[in-house]
Amino acid sequence: MLTPPQFTAKSQQAGAAGRSPEGRCWTCTRRVGYTSRNRSLTRDERAQVHHLSLGSFVGNNAEITGGDKVPGKVFTVASKQSTRNTSSEMQQRIILSRLQVLNRILSTPGIKQSPTFGSHYALRLCSDSSKVTIGDVSRQLREPHQPQLVPIGYLQQGLPQSFLKHLRWLLQKDKLGQDVFLIGPPGPLRRQLALSYLELTKRELEFVTLTRDTTDTDLKQRREIRGGTSFYHDQSAVRAAVEGRVLVLEGVEKAERNVLPVLNNLLENREMQLEDGRLLIASHRYDRLLEEHSQEELDQMHLVRVSQDFRVIALGLPSPPYQGHPLDPPLRSRFQARDVSSLPFKEHFEQLLDRHPGVDRDVTSRCLSLAHTLLTPESKSLGLPDFPVDNLGLAISILDHFPTVDPSRLMMRLYPYPVFLQQDSFKSVEDALSTFSFNSFLRGSTREGVNEVKRVQAKDGSPNTAEVVLKVEGKKATAQLTSGNSWGSHPPSFVFTPYHHEVLADLLQTHSVADMCVIGPRGCGKSAVVAKMAHMLGYQTEPILLYQDMTSRDLVQQRVTSPNGDTTWQFSPLVTAALEGKMAILDGIHRLHHGTLAVLHRLVHDRELQLYDGSRLLRAERYDALKKKSNLSEEEMLAKGLHRIHPAFRIVALAEPPVVGAAQGQWLTPEALTLFLYHNMRRLSAQETNNLIKKLVGDCDPAVEELISLASQLSVSTDPAMRSLAESLSLRQIIRIAKRFRAYPNFDLNTAVYKACLARFLPPLAKQALDITLENRGITKAKPLGSRKLVCEVKDGVLRIGDTHAQVYTPDNATKIPDTLFFDIDQHVAVLENMLQDWLLGDHLLLVGNQGVGKNKLADRFLYLLSRPREYIQLHRDTTVQSLTIQPVVREGRIQYEDSPLVVAVKTGRVLVVDEADKAPTYVTCVLKTLVENGEMLLSDGRRIVPSSHPLAASQAPNIIVSHPDFRMIVLANRPGFPFLGNDFFGALGDLFSCHAIDNPSIESEMALLRSYGPNVPEETMRHLVGAFSELRDLADQALIQYPYSTREVVNIIKHLQAFPDDGVASVVRNVLDFDSWSGDAKETLVRVMHRHGIPIGTSSKNVNLAKKIPLPEPTLAATWQVIAQRHRGKTALMRLPVDTSPLRYKNPAWLNVSHQEVDAVQARSSVFTEQQSYWPLPLYETALVTDVAVSLGGSQDSLDDTIYVTSVAPAALYSLIPKGTKELKQTLLHEFLPRYRSAYQPRLKVASLHNGTVAVHEEVSNTLLIIDGDRGTATGIQLSSMFEVAAETFLKKIGSGKQTYLRMCKDRADHGQLYLWEVGGGSVIFVDLIDEVMQSVNMPLSLSSFHVLDDDQQWLAVDENGGKWLLKREGTEFVLHPVSQTVKDGGQQISISTVAPYNLSDFVLSSALQQQISAPSRLIAPKDALAAVAVGFPELDASENEVYMWERKGTSLNDLVPGCDPASITVTLKDCGQIVRCVDNAPDDAFEYSQTPARNCLFLEVTDLVNRSVSYVPVPRASQASPYWAWAAAARTTPLVLAATSDQGVVSVDSSGVLRLWQTGSEGLQRALVEWRKMIGEDTGHLRLDIERYSGEDVTEPKHGKEDPDNEPHVGGNTWAGGTGGRDTAGLGGKGGPYRLDAGHDVHQVSQAEKDAVPEEVRRAAREMAQKAFKERLRQIKMSEYDASLYERLAKSVESQVRALRGIINTLQAKGKERQWLRHRTAGELDDMKLIEGLAGEKNIYRQRREEEPEVGAPQTHPKRLRLVVDVSGSMYRFNGHDGRLERELEATLMVMEAFEGFETKFKFDIYGHSGEEHAVPFVESDSVPSNNKERLDVLKTMQAHSQFCLSGDHTLEAAMTAVKQMAAEEADERFVILLSDANLDRYGIRPSELAKALTAESTVNTYAIFIGSLGDQAARLTKALPAGHSFVCLDLKKIPQILQQIFTSAMLK
Repeated sequence: MLTPPQFTAKSQQAGAAGRSPEGRCWTCTRRVGYTSRNRSLTRDERAQVHHLSLGSFVGNNAEITGGDKVPGKVFTVASKQSTRNTSSEMQQRIILSRLQVLNRILSTPGIKQSPTFGSHYALRLCSDSSKVTIGDVSRQLREPHQPQLVPIGYLQQGLPQSFLKHLRWLLQKDKLGQDVFLIGPPGPLRRQLALSYLELTKRELEFVTLTRDTTDTDLKQRREIRGGTSFYHDQSAVRAAVEGRVLVLEGVEKAERNVLPVLNNLLENREMQLEDGRLLIASHRYDRLLEEHSQEELDQMHLVRVSQDFRVIALGLPSPPYQGHPLDPPLRSRFQARDVSSLPFKEHFEQLLDRHPGVDRDVTSRCLSLAHTLLTPESKSLGLPDFPVDNLGLAISILDHFPTVDPSRLMMRLYPYPVFLQQDSFKSVEDALSTFSFNSFLRGSTREGVNEVKRVQAKDGSPNTAEVVLKVEGKKATAQLTSGNSWGSHPPSFVFTPYHHEVLADLLQTHSVADMCVIGPRGCGKSAVVAKMAHMLGYQTEPILLYQDMTSRDLVQQRVTSPNGDTTWQFSPLVTAALEGKMAILDGIHRLHHGTLAVLHRLVHDRELQLYDGSRLLRAERYDALKKKSNLSEEEMLAKGLHRIHPAFRIVALAEPPVVGAAQGQWLTPEALTLFLYHNMRRLSAQETNNLIKKLVGDCDPAVEELISLASQLSVSTDPAMRSLAESLSLRQIIRIAKRFRAYPNFDLNTAVYKACLARFLPPLAKQALDITLENRGITKAKPLGSRKLVCEVKDGVLRIGDTHAQVYTPDNATKIPDTLFFDIDQHVAVLENMLQDWLLGDHLLLVGNQGVGKNKLADRFLYLLSRPREYIQLHRDTTVQSLTIQPVVREGRIQYEDSPLVVAVKTGRVLVVDEADKAPTYVTCVLKTLVENGEMLLSDGRRIVPSSHPLAASQAPNIIVSHPDFRMIVLANRPGFPFLGNDFFGALGDLFSCHAIDNPSIESEMALLRSYGPNVPEETMRHLVGAFSELRDLADQALIQYPYSTREVVNIIKHLQAFPDDGVASVVRNVLDFDSWSGDAKETLVRVMHRHGIPIGTSSKNVNLAKKIPLPEPTLAATWQVIAQRHRGKTALMRLPVDTSPLRYKNPAWLNVSHQEVDAVQARSSVFTEQQSYWPLPLYETALVTDVAVSLGGSQDSLDDTIYVTSVAPAALYSLIPKGTKELKQTLLHEFLPRYRSAYQPRLKVASLHNGTVAVHEEVSNTLLIIDGDRGTATGIQLSSMFEVAAETFLKKIGSGKQTYLRMCKDRADHGQLYLWEVGGGSVIFVDLIDEVMQSVNMPLSLSSFHVLDDDQQWLAVDENGGKWLLKREGTEFVLHPVSQTVKDGGQQISISTVAPYNLSDFVLSSALQQQISAPSRLIAPKDALAAVAVGFPELDASENEVYMWERKGTSLNDLVPGCDPASITVTLKDCGQIVRCVDNAPDDAFEYSQTPARNCLFLEVTDLVNRSVSYVPVPRASQASPYWAWAAAARTTPLVLAATSDQGVVSVDSSGVLRLWQTGSEGLQRALVEWRKMIGEDTGHLRLDIERYSGEDVTEPKHGKEDPDNEPHVGGNTWAGGTGGRDTAGLGGKGGPYRLDAGHDVHQVSQAEKDAVPEEVRRAAREMAQKAFKERLRQIKMSEYDASLYERLAKSVESQVRALRGIINTLQAKGKERQWLRHRTAGELDDMKLIEGLAGEKNIYRQRREEEPEVGAPQTHPKRLRLVVDVSGSMYRFNGHDGRLERELEATLMVMEAFEGFETKFKFDIYGHSGEEHAVPFVESDSVPSNNKERLDVLKTMQAHSQFCLSGDHTLEAAMTAVKQMAAEEADERFVILLSDANLDRYGIRPSELAKALTAESTVNTYAIFIGSLGDQAARLTKALPAGHSFVCLDLKKIPQILQQIFTSAMLK
């Protein structure tokens, strides 16, 4: 930057003599005379030299400089020469003599210079008061009429030759009367050249800085109001034309294209029509007219003469390559162009040496060499921005003041390349740095005591001067710097660290020479450091918050009205700071549009500024010089519109770094680099942050230290998602969390991180990466404190929420305290407590969540509890900064401003609630930053909000608003990202607030809330609704549906049901779901979810499909039983059995391996009412087989409250589930507790629910009994045999000798703590009493086939293998075995028992069964060969014969499902309803209606109902037999279905594959459920008078395609056009009778389903035939067979939902990207609030319009996102496809990619490559030729399958990854993604995880993801840990591949 000379009185005197005070010529930098060993010239010799051009005459031998002015001669100044060579004295004398001769010749009249002089010779500049000459070009000078308009102080000393050549060219064009355009790279050189020329030629100046806000009124005329009258005021262009001034237009490329053409005629013909009716005409025309007309006549004609001296100098950047609009051709043709680039190296080098002689010559040379190296075409070809070479003088000036400073640091301030360059470009800059011996500070660390501030104090006797002592590179340096005068003010809170010392030392160095910009990530401490620097220097700061929509007027001057209605201009804070010598802090310069930023260039470079009212700000030295030269007073200077910029004025800009590589937000352009010296602030290291926290807060909690370490880890991550999380954990946020830990030690770190990062609403991949990072660092979620009830109450003026207390506020006015309906639920009370804690710490609050989760209610409830009045403001997309702060109104012709709620809240100390903060543009809400951070804000009307501690607070000035100490803010915003796609308020300002993620309530909390709203709504209905909407929210989080359903919808449904209980829930739910009734895909998903949760939407109350009731046959007396009570001889004699009694021997408890999984219930009664209630597919292992089920009754009559236990083998495991209100399935592995045999071992597990909540598990083969305590997590074994018995049994099993017997568990009395183990095929029975802890065993001389409990641990029925029955009784301490004789009646048969009910039947059931009134003890028996039997009087009435009645089975025979299986596991007796439910594999032919034929190979529940005397067969889907382990299942004697009884006359079944189903078979329970089900649907209200459904009224005739509309207009109804909607006969959508669907892209008008159903069958048949014909024709066109079509349809069906979801997101994003913006300065549209004053004055362009904003010319091109899918097509994919379907899933995933991105190729480009054992890059889909139809897509899938089938074995995963990443990095794209599908079995091919991780992370610009679809051992886990968190997936369930891909793509698109 060329620094103007300092004008002083001494320099003025010296100027009269033609030299500087030091004896220098004004245009030279050398002292008069020779230097070194050359002799000095005499006075006479110097006088003669002044007339000469030195050029080739001087050569390289001498350097001659100017001297004293010779009277009578033209004062000439010779330009300096750059060569410093010396020569002999003789050569000098010869040259001097030649010069003397030439001088005499040129002084002779009539001899002129050569016309080519200056082309080959160095130029000279000659000037006096009447003439200026440069080389051979001269111009006569005239004294200006207004000298104050002539630039001053721009004509520099020692003008280089290149500069003189530019001046000579300007002089030529000026003489020719031509306008000029100075074009060149960014920098002040072009402007300084123009102003230097004007100063040289004494021309008056009109300067206009063009910005994007410039309009024609800024150039021509602007309306003003004075005394109530509107008039036109001439602007710069008109004034310059009339007064003969030079109009300088800077920034031509920034003006909108429609602005500058208004000057075209003025430039070409010197004519312009003005708005006030006057016409400017050229001077020669005017003069000719003046010869014909008088002056008065011309004035009456409104003709105005354009001066012949009027000129235009335009300054602009070439566009392209620089950002801006290219020149309009007509405008361009009117200019003469001159390329003004930077000074040549040699001249610039000499200039720097002359101005800074004290700086090392070598350092200057290296700095300049680096600058020119980075300006070479080679550097620009690498994409490097221009080096700001004009600012190099500033760096050298710092070296002059501080010689010990490292020059490398200065280069970083000039060119902070780490901020704006991608890492792959670093090397180019670093190579250039190292070439010239500069260091790189990229990886440097701060060393303590090397660079620091030692002392800063005001210098006595010198105002605005501070004496600064620094330590620079370890050496002391003292300097005097400009300072403010506000010494002694209250210091800001600041903690010095070595790094902050270093930063402040650097800032003070820069402050000594120039303005500066501090760049750093959000929350790194920029504002605090600058505030500290300002305080150290005694500055009063002027914070100015910048925003995107800020105009140049907002920065400089704002138009206002005076009290009498006159229009006037008001200084902006920036101008005020300049006049008062403040430090202006431009906060957020990165938000400012580059076209607006241009207005600062002249103020920063020249300390001069042209204001909109015509006045000017001048640098203090220029102002003082002009004032003295003109001999004017301060008032006279002010009257002429001249203002003095205070010499202490400084500008400090604060900015966030640009997003490297992004298409938008690249604010640090080459032009911006020329503005400031830049300081890049990094984040503090972990140790530095620790020290800072200790000094600010106190000793760090260990959790805070861990938090600091985590933030440091995230900030250096190569993953952009992790780095973005680091911004959330800013220094500001860490300090806040540390304070919270100190105040509330129970706060846990996991919650703190989740709050700070708003982790609940992170994209899935980012959240997964965060969770993995936290887990790896051991930061886990705190365990819940149990069911502690949180108390929320106000008592004695104290608010208590949980354990937190606060004083209740005492307001002056209670009318604005919100009072809303609120129900205290635990989740919301916990949120309120967290809010209160943050409130007490002094934080402002930010509540973020989906719509309808209760953000507003929580805020209102919180304020109500605190008795705090509020002000409320709701934002929207049209909210402006002005409307947020003040509200302009027009009263009596004057603009007045009313306070917005924000200002009212600040004044009165109320709480400001800002709602919908994400809806307003981010640049609008960013104005809240200074208010939240330090309590300051500047309002649009010039008033300022300051805190009470601010120095201005005590001034009582009318424009100062002191913030009330009680003022707080609560901001409400929707979650960032999809589907709201609002502005990211959290990302912009989140760390300024204490953030709270407000989620939908948990199931229990939501149920409690709904009970409050609907106390009469059935509990079950609420539970169905809560479950359904919970799943819908999960789908919304996964982006499978677009609308995020909230609690608000459920509450509205409950309110309706409470008010109108007769309305069915299915119909009321439609009040919420009907929004999506026209979206077929969304509707299917919603209906499916509702049905899964038992909400029968879309069904009829007549859809009842209960099993057919077949009448039972009449009961027959089959036999009589007699218990033998007397002792007899023989085998059947009564006998007493020896009893072995011993205490229970427990083994040591062992810890269980327990895990939890989520399972989803599916309600089976969604569309039709059946016996089945619901079912759960349990996520068992692939090899697992179910062996048994048990139920622990829940204590209510609801089976959903029961606990269900399921056992499985392979592996041995126990599963538990409570159906109601939970999705959690607890899995306990048991294989560690079972014995291990070397031979084939097939365990058989039985489970029983015990009395105390524990579970007994018995393994039959090894006779192992375990007691499982789920609450304690332990398993305790019971020793059933002695050591010798176990050894003998083991030995016998090994040798295979003897009869194979085993013990089976009878669990009928397990709920009373009693288990019975009986020997199948033997006679041993073990009685285990868990309550008394006693074990008894007896040995009966029988071979048992079954063993049954008859009553309370006193009698048992034993059945031997021959069918004999024995009654075992406990008599005291003995066991007596009684034979039971059986007499078969005539026609009867032997009763073979399967199971016996352990309790007596009730008299009602018994009487109903036998159809006679009877009261007697009886047992319900399930015979093997009959439906049912009842033994009346057995066994209690043993004195007489007991009759046994039986209901015979007719028509079918009962086969054993599995030979040898336990009948008790497939048979259930329900004593309360007299039913026997058992599993059978066939049913009689008459068991079903004609329309209800069950599926083949299904099982049945045979329900024998004795009360209703019927039998029915309920179909049960059989488990799939596709498992390869099915044969083993048969060998393991595993039944296909196991049963157990539940509460409410219900049954639970579990099939062998793990599908658990709940059934209702009891008549009473079914009847109640049917009533409730029909109530949920709602009864038909009958015929209504108004039919709301549209009916076309037309009959269908014959299906046809219809006519094609060439204009594709929408057609509704009718039967003519193809592609219409709601019509008939033709192909279209939403109609009836058409042959097939045809979508023409229009809105759909749907014909009712009833009308569709009324279409005649023959028309339907014809339509089907026509559709089939059209389908075949389409297949023929794309050469696709019907088989291929069906194959494609099957694959597409699997990923249909994922494709729909992805396409929906893309469509939404495109709509968001095309959202219209406000375009200002329009002549029609909506009135712009910002231009109300212009409207009052009568201007036209005061409107704004919403339009799609075109991308700025010169802006970086937006490239599509680039995706590559690398698929595994190796041989193993084909080989194992039959095992786990991996190839088929991969094909589905590939198809999803092709279908989802079809039609979006301009936004997303993708290709698909494969890798196998043969090749590493097999192209399947290229990005420029993606498949366009189903046939081509299917061909891709077939090719993939064929390659996998026939390729050689091997693996090229590593090579494929390396190639894909390398190729993607080389392509132009906004973002690049590589997704690798592969097996995890890489060890087999010698590939280490680290190698793959290195290959995938080789390029930081490529986002890589790996999905491992197969793993042996922990290979996949090790690979996942080696790759970046969140970028690798283990997908052993291959069905999840499409979902994983969808997550990746969704995260990519939402960035």
